[in-house]
Amino acid sequence: MIQAINVTLRLGKKALFEDVNIKFTEGNCYGLIGANGAGKSTFLRILSGQLESTSGEVVITPGQRLSVLEQDHFKYDDFPVLDTVIMGNARLYEIMKEKEAIYAKEDFSDEDGIRASELEGEFAEMDGWEAESNAASLLNGLGIETEFHYNLMKDLNGSQKVKVLLAKALFGNPDILLLDEPTNHLDLDAIAWLEDFLIDFENTVIVVSHDRYFLNKVCTQIADIDYGKIQLYAGNYDFWYESSQLLIKQMKEANKKKEEKIKELQEFISRFSANASKSKQATSRKRALEKIQLDEIRPSSRKYPYIDFRPDREIGNEVLTVEGISKTINGEKVLDNISFILGHNDKVAFVGGNELAKTTLFSILMGELEPDEGSYKWGVTTSQAYFPKDSTKEFDNDLTIADWLMGYSPVKDITYVRGFLGRMLFAGEDGVKKVRVLSGGEKVRCLLSKMMISGANCLVLDEPTNHLDMESITALNNGLIKFPGVALFSCRDHQFVETTANRIMEILPNGTLIDKITTYDEYLASDAMARKRTIYTANKEDDEN
Repeated sequence: MIQAINVTLRLGKKALFEDVNIKFTEGNCYGLIGANGAGKSTFLRILSGQLESTSGEVVITPGQRLSVLEQDHFKYDDFPVLDTVIMGNARLYEIMKEKEAIYAKEDFSDEDGIRASELEGEFAEMDGWEAESNAASLLNGLGIETEFHYNLMKDLNGSQKVKVLLAKALFGNPDILLLDEPTNHLDLDAIAWLEDFLIDFENTVIVVSHDRYFLNKVCTQIADIDYGKIQLYAGNYDFWYESSQLLIKQMKEANKKKEEKIKELQEFISRFSANASKSKQATSRKRALEKIQLDEIRPSSRKYPYIDFRPDREIGNEVLTVEGISKTINGEKVLDNISFILGHNDKVAFVGGNELAKTTLFSILMGELEPDEGSYKWGVTTSQAYFPKDSTKEFDNDLTIADWLMGYSPVKDITYVRGFLGRMLFAGEDGVKKVRVLSGGEKVRCLLSKMMISGANCLVLDEPTNHLDMESITALNNGLIKFPGVALFSCRDHQFVETTANRIMEILPNGTLIDKITTYDEYLASDAMARKRTIYTANKEDDEN
């Protein structure tokens, strides 16, 4: 059990949290939600002891071990991958290192023998003999193959490091598990594995995530941060949304009835207060009026952008033809003879763990990269707008937001441009902020403004939900669902993919393509999905042999 008692955190004059009292108990997975800036990550840091609150305290059941998903991807660069995972149980790792040091001594004394015996006993009690196999199992489940387990962390790419740090947090069955955005940089297979792990996990989990499907799958309760308070709701994210909206609706209806009663009493008092025969009744109604209190309904601190992609022209039947595209990068063939034809109603989700392949294909289709072989052709009625995964170059300048967007606007009118910025929550003086200093989420909203203002009828989006809060993800999801054009996108948000795509393409690790006209859930459940993975694994083993 972990409990916050009267926790307050002040940042200058602003109180981020005020007298928060909440208890997280064993057997539950809590989804910690709230708008950007509400303090979700900050509250996790308070619970973990990484940040001290202004007042109040955090209490953990004595003897329980707390584990945290770390965010520093370079901290363990000089350690082997397997060792990094085992460090998730600090005491076990200390024992292992001390044992190694003792057994490595040339002059092994009696004292060393006694100490080694003590360590061996503690090591056995902590299932130390299973440590490496348990760590390897976690890594394999998250998609880190055995060949990488003895590499140094610095030899891994960013996505692999994230998976290792997640395995480190999960290692050793911690009593309390704090996870801040654990699905970031995970492919959909790894997310599915993590969902199953947390569903079976019997201790306490507190997780921050912008992935609605993930929260619905794993959470038994939702802890909602709004206006410096945290309120618990039983159930998953969808149940929280429905119950919180129902509560607001009930409060509004109750207030409406109270307002009608107040009006009725006021009219009676005004009409009969001077009437001697009715004075007692008027006085009674005055007392009744004084007792009526309207419920305070504070609007949520959550803000939803308005995302609406409106094509300037209707798309024709010929959209995109891709024939035999292949591409090798740094000696690895990431695209191998990729071919497909898009129809005018297609919304295609590119899924699977081969992120470089997806980004490479999008870059080729948008003319930023040349294929080694093959060709592609956009239809004459098409116009494209692109959301790149890496937008660094876009914002490497000293333009204001308004001037930056004006450069892409077909209408050179500041009022017109500010209208698009306003939809994306850039109000008033925000327009004069320099794009160079924007946060990750602000840059994403700028890029979406650029796509909207373009009037394109074909959208290409490479991981657009990265850096977005849940409200913005929901708005983008709804915007793409009602978009009347063609969309090609990659995204790790299961619900986003399932509700938007009518066609699924997966580029396998060997660079080949699987193309199915189906929903994402149907694709995952299909026998073909299982067969192709079996075939690919067999082929890979044959290649290695």
